[in-house]
Amino acid sequence: MSVTLDFKTLVTQLGEAVIISDREENILFWNASAERIFGFTPDEALGKTLSIITPERFRERHSKGYFHTIQTGQTKYGHTLLRVPAVHKDGRSISIAFSVSMLFDEQQQAIAIAAIIRDETERFQEERQLKAKLAAYESSD
Repeated sequence: MSVTLDFKTLVTQLGEAVIISDREENILFWNASAERIFGFTPDEALGKTLSIITPERFRERHSKGYFHTIQTGQTKYGHTLLRVPAVHKDGRSISIAFSVSMLFDEQQQAIAIAAIIRDETERFQEERQLKAKLAAYESSD
C-alpha cells in the first residue's frame, strides 16, 4: 500500500490551527481550524499581524519575543507547549496551547514561524473550577 501525502491538504484539514507568519508577524497562512478557533476568515486574517489574536495587554511582550525568535532563529517552544490567553474575533478571551516551528531560507536565516495551535478554553475553565472547589474544600476543614 502506497500513501501519497499532499502536505497542503493535510495542513488545511488538521484539527489544530496552523498559522504561518513572516518576519514582520504578518500572517501568511491560516487554515480552517484557525478560523474555527479565532473566528477570522482567511481573507480577514491574511496579511494582518498576530495582534488580531493577541490580547492587548500582551502584544508588546509577544512582539518582543517574536522578533527575538526571528533574529536568533531559535525557539524554546519547538518541543514544549506554550499556554497563553488569546482573543477571538468577537472579543472574548480564549485559552490556547501551541508549539512553533521555524522556517528558514537557503542561507539558514529565519523567514517565518509556523504555529500549531489548539483551543484549550474548555479544559482551562474546568481546571479553574476544580481548583476553586479544592480551595473551598480545604478552607472548610
